[in-house]
This record gives sequence, structure tokens and C-alpha cells, in this order.
Amino acid sequence: MKEKIKIPHSGRKSLYGYGFISLWLVGTVIFFLIPLVKSLIYSFSEVSIDSGKTVTEWVGFEKYIKVLTEDEKYTEYLTDMLVETLWKTPLIIIFSMFIAVVLNQNFRGRTLARAVFFLPVIIVTGSVYKVISNDINTSVVGDAEKFSTVFSTNLIGEFLEFIGVYGISDKVNTLISAVADNIFGIVWNSGIQITLFLAALQGIPVSVREAATLDGATAWEYFWKITVPYIKPFILANVIFTVIDTFTNPLNTVMERIGTMRNQWAFGEASAMAWIYFIIIMVIIGIISSFSRRDFNE
Repeated sequence: MKEKIKIPHSGRKSLYGYGFISLWLVGTVIFFLIPLVKSLIYSFSEVSIDSGKTVTEWVGFEKYIKVLTEDEKYTEYLTDMLVETLWKTPLIIIFSMFIAVVLNQNFRGRTLARAVFFLPVIIVTGSVYKVISNDINTSVVGDAEKFSTVFSTNLIGEFLEFIGVYGISDKVNTLISAVADNIFGIVWNSGIQITLFLAALQGIPVSVREAATLDGATAWEYFWKITVPYIKPFILANVIFTVIDTFTNPLNTVMERIGTMRNQWAFGEASAMAWIYFIIIMVIIGIISSFSRRDFNE
């Protein structure tokens, strides 16, 4: 009789782990790593379709130079995306922190309120957000306008004039209008951030609040001396998540431009655009992490 192979307990646990993630590993290789390598090759090649097969001819950095120097739409969209991310990210972080502090309080209907703010994360946001933000050019636009005008209006400017604020520069006025027009988008994209901040707030021990109350700390002092230090690591995580989420939103103009080039069978140009976009995102995340890691991890 053949002797049975005895596998140590630690070895069996390792095999169970590999078995559990095996399907994920296969999917990652087939649906992520292989397309990733192909897109990198396409970005350095002239791609054509011949007899149903993809033919690539190495051209070096020609595609990268072409999309940066000849495609005005791509560079314009890329600049607009960087500016939008620059002002939108702080607003989302501040709004998420404020809402998380509110939702952490004890009040009637708190569970429903938390569900409402987390709802955009559950909903398939693409088509729903298009309808609400009035980005669909179909027959439903007429009905969508009635709803989306609540969020896209010049009420802020009219309010400032009403209280006597005049003479605002065009740049400031444009920024105020952009923020006002994107109020719904800011709320819509804050679900995950609110959840992370809420988890951090719930991790503050009750004894800390009681000690602060006994010492006579005001709500303002409690926020800056207790709340903020506890949620500092989550601020960095939320900033990075918000930047990535904003850049990779399929509805932004850069992603749409890449999709348009791909649909026009310009695989080399589309791949070069995507890789330039990826490098920019990684550089921005690296800058944020290098400047923030020491302060947020204290």
C-alpha cells in the first residue's frame, strides 16, 4: 500500500488560502494583467486590423508625442480635469467630515439618514447620475432639466448680490458658479468618505468624551483636540480615494476622450492617452502621500 502524504497543518491552511483566491488570480491575469501589458505595447505601436487580427508596428514614443502636441481636446480636457480635482477634493473631504460628525450624533432617524448618504454607493451611478445631472442628450433631457436645475443655477451669485457683495472678479465668480453647479456631484461622490470618517469617529472611546466633558472642554475644543487627531489617518486615505475616484470616473471628459479614440479604432493613441493619464495620477498620489504621511501618521 502506498503511504499517504502527510501535509502539516500550516501547509493545509496555505493550500486552502491559495484555493480560495485561485479564481481571483486567474481573473486578474486574464482580465487585468494581460490587457494592461497589451495596452502598454499598443501605446508604443501603430495598431491596425488585418484579416481579423491585430497587427502592431513599433513606433516608439510617437503616439505619446502625437496626443500631447496634436490632440488639443486631450490636453484641454486633461488641464480641466486637474483643475477640477484641485478644488473638488477639499470640498468633498470637508463635506464628508461634517456629515460624518452629524451622523455620529444620537438623534431620531439616524439610521435612515446614514442610508440616504450611502445610497449613491449602492446605486449604479453611471446612467442614474447622467439623468440627474442632465448629461444625457436623449428624449428624457426635458424631464431631467426640471430636476437638475435645482442643482445647476446661479442662486449663489444672486444671493451675493442680494446681500451687497459686488465687484467679484471673473475667476472667483467662475469658481463660485462651478462649485454651485457641482453641489449634487459633491454629495453624490461622498458616500465612501462619509463611511470611513464615521468608522473613525465611532472608534473614539466613550471614556475620552467623558474625560473631556469633565475637564470642561467645549464642542469646538473637543473637535480640534480629540476628533481631528483620531481621524487624521482617514483624512489621507479619503484624499487619495477621492483623487482616484475623480480621475477614474467614466463620465469625466478625459475618460470619454480615451473611449472615443478607442471606438475610432485608434488603439495606439487611446493607449498612450491612458498611460499618460495613469502616470499623472500616480505622480499626484505620490506627492500627496509624501507631503501628508508624516503629519497624518503622528
